[in-house]
Amino acid sequence: MVAGHRVVTRSGQMGDGRRQTNEKKDENMTTWFWYAIAAAVLYGLHQVFTKLAADRISDGLGGFVVEATATVTIAIYLAFLWMTHTWTQKATTPGTWYSILTGICVGAGTVMFFLLFQKGGPLSAVPMVLAGGAALMAIIGLLLFGEPASWPRLLGIALSIIGLFLLGVSPAK
Repeated sequence: MVAGHRVVTRSGQMGDGRRQTNEKKDENMTTWFWYAIAAAVLYGLHQVFTKLAADRISDGLGGFVVEATATVTIAIYLAFLWMTHTWTQKATTPGTWYSILTGICVGAGTVMFFLLFQKGGPLSAVPMVLAGGAALMAIIGLLLFGEPASWPRLLGIALSIIGLFLLGVSPAK
């Protein structure tokens, strides 16, 4: 047990030496699956609203407004946890540094999406752009985190990269 949480290795063995059952794996997947759905919907709407804003606000100012609003939203979430006595937040130095790097990527990525839309990029291009990011994450997961490779996963990575390059092909007029 680590801070009240079970640590599960890639092989399904828990940090205390016991094997995780398939039932527990299914429960874990069910737990995170709904967060994944919510994140996908929210990030999809994020791009729709960025597209709508792009012609009405400059890239830097728009990115600042997006990130400042995100900061306020997260502050409200933290205040809710504090006021309901459900605060379980913790931090380590490496966790803080990785979060800073994440913030840099999110901020720069937000500006890039504003520029993409301001330069005439279609909203329908965003899924392929995000698929390119998903391919990058999958490759890093395989190479740096030792996640298992499978033919469906490798095919998905390849199709994501192909989709990103297909964005450069001009549609027939």
